[in-house]
Amino acid sequence: MNKHISPRLNRRAFVIGTAAVGAGLAIGLDIPFGGPAVVRAADGSPEIGAWVVVRPDDTVVIRIARSEMGQGSLTGLAQLVAEELECDWTKVTTEYPTPGQSVARKRVWGDFSTGGSRGIRSSQDYVRKGGATARVMLIQAAADAWKVPASECTAANSVITHKPSGRTTTYGKVAEAAAKLTPPADVKLKDPKDWKLIGKGVKRLDTVDKTTGAMIYGADVKLPGMLNAAIKDCPVFGGKLKSFDEAKIAGMKGVKKVVKVGDTAVAVVADTWWHAKTALEALPITWDEGDNAKVSSASIAKWLAEGLDDSQPAYVGNKNGDAKAAIAGAARKVEAVYSYPYQNHATMEPMNATALYTADKCEVWCGTQNGEAAFAAVLEASGLPAEKCDVHKVMLGGGFGRRGQTDYVRQAVIIAKQMPGTPIKLLWSREEDMAHGRYHPITQCKMTGAFDANDNLIALHYRLSGQSILFSLRPEALQNGMDPAAFQGVAQSGEAAVGYSVPNLLVEHAMRNPHVPPGFWRGVNVNHNAIYMECFMDELAQAAGQDPLEFRRKLMGNHPKHLAVLNAVAEKIGWSTPAPQGVYRGIAQVMGYGSYVAGAAEISVTDGSKIKVHRIVASTDPGYVVNPAQVERQVAGSFVYGLSALFYGGCTVKDGKIEQTNFDTYNSMRINEMPKVETVMVPSGGFWGGVGEPTIGVAAPAVLNAYFAATGKRVRSVPLRDQNITFA
Repeated sequence: MNKHISPRLNRRAFVIGTAAVGAGLAIGLDIPFGGPAVVRAADGSPEIGAWVVVRPDDTVVIRIARSEMGQGSLTGLAQLVAEELECDWTKVTTEYPTPGQSVARKRVWGDFSTGGSRGIRSSQDYVRKGGATARVMLIQAAADAWKVPASECTAANSVITHKPSGRTTTYGKVAEAAAKLTPPADVKLKDPKDWKLIGKGVKRLDTVDKTTGAMIYGADVKLPGMLNAAIKDCPVFGGKLKSFDEAKIAGMKGVKKVVKVGDTAVAVVADTWWHAKTALEALPITWDEGDNAKVSSASIAKWLAEGLDDSQPAYVGNKNGDAKAAIAGAARKVEAVYSYPYQNHATMEPMNATALYTADKCEVWCGTQNGEAAFAAVLEASGLPAEKCDVHKVMLGGGFGRRGQTDYVRQAVIIAKQMPGTPIKLLWSREEDMAHGRYHPITQCKMTGAFDANDNLIALHYRLSGQSILFSLRPEALQNGMDPAAFQGVAQSGEAAVGYSVPNLLVEHAMRNPHVPPGFWRGVNVNHNAIYMECFMDELAQAAGQDPLEFRRKLMGNHPKHLAVLNAVAEKIGWSTPAPQGVYRGIAQVMGYGSYVAGAAEISVTDGSKIKVHRIVASTDPGYVVNPAQVERQVAGSFVYGLSALFYGGCTVKDGKIEQTNFDTYNSMRINEMPKVETVMVPSGGFWGGVGEPTIGVAAPAVLNAYFAATGKRVRSVPLRDQNITFA
């Protein structure tokens, strides 16, 4: 079991294990065998005491409901709790509770979902209160033992001090007594100016286990008597499994069983995964691919292009003035059409889950971005009630939005249900993972800008045509048929609002949903909307004969936070001074996930088609910065993702199938192609924004705008590989 991540938390086993080293504090848990009953929140809200365990040796265990997939949320969340708890950071460790336990206890740990850069920003308040509540109870227990007022006691570094007498004790020594106290109804959180741990670039808690190989990922799970399964789903989305000839592989080495998985897939179960995969490849399978087998990238592109026509219906997501009338009467106008392809998440660890089913219990071990959604999938697939199911969350080998879906969990349970009592580990092949993703939505965008006689931008019409993620994954979130998430980065208000004021503005979405399923791909709709808006802003600046930075500034007077990050990145890149000989700059800004971000790139180009990205600067205002070292890593990581998508990404469709099958056809940038990344943090306070996703959006437009500055050529579709443009 990992030091920092416990993939399985069994309440009874945990209490027994803790008792082995002496009595400890398990705030918010019912301790069996006659132990003290801990008071729960009366209003049914998350029981804030449930976040903290204090052991006799002063080890503090902080429970983390969100998922860690490399983004650093685990450490950041622990920092938030530890800040208010006033514990010894060197003795902090973490563990995952299970969604089954949480549901059984009225969702005591709240939301298990990790996506949309919400891991910290949407739980920071109640996890900090969890730490503060535990601190108050520990201090009160010490004060009771000393028979002094709690107001005379302070806590720091897991030590409680009675100020008048100088007496001290540690958290571990008063833990048992503290567990018997009633949690305070309300606690006061620290003023940000008093933070000692939040805002510090502390080392991540999961690094050692990852570098030593001790970390357990889903693909590492091993259970006694476990068998392995390989699966093949119909290669055309919407198609079905017609038949398979099990007899052809019956005698192959290690094969235990061939099972049908739903209406669309077949799996082979064997003693090893390689035996399962080898047999599956030899299994004769007949598919009913249906009408979707006629779909191609060309047919999808044609359909989306039709949606750009104003005569076609569209949802209006942002509007002021009368853009169409202003454009019709303008002195001149500028028009451009951009497009963005499907993108695969391509996580390093393919989808997998291990399931153990009996008539009385169904358990699953997996990496998931949403423990509760995975739990719901187990209930549905097993047919068992909630009290007989659970999901044990392990470290994710990459998520980026893909592991927010539960198809692989459901498949594992369906297979295990056909072999009761035997643990089954389902592991997708890389080819299966590429063929059955949930892809970044495919879109096109037609933009029209209009100027008056003095080169003032008086109108902007932004017409998007393409897929809706919510239509596919969360139709209940549609608003009168409209997908509000489609307008991320160009919305009128909210956490992804546009940063420009134009007298006449129309932003609309002609929804068109091809059969290839979309998904939440890191950065989601901000990615293409930022390219469309920011590259077109450069086109408008060029048409007006103005500097791209100054052109933007004139439109941002009513958007001071957008402007602040733009100014910060311009200053850092040295926009006002000449670039080195042969180096060209591009700039972009956007708002996403509650944060304001901007990016600027320096590139050089040889032979008109080989780009060397020398440097990218990012500025970000997420309100508060929990761990600045981690923010820097997140920004750099986001640029790896964004630049890989720009240069190499893009999935194409032929005969209804995704053509890219592995990393030879769906590449990722290499370390020698990575530019120098500089991060400027300008946290303005008063709100909590995201970090992991927003800056992805500015990577591509900053480079594309720099490419125009270098060559005079506009690139309006990605990936660049399709334009025969590569890394130098």
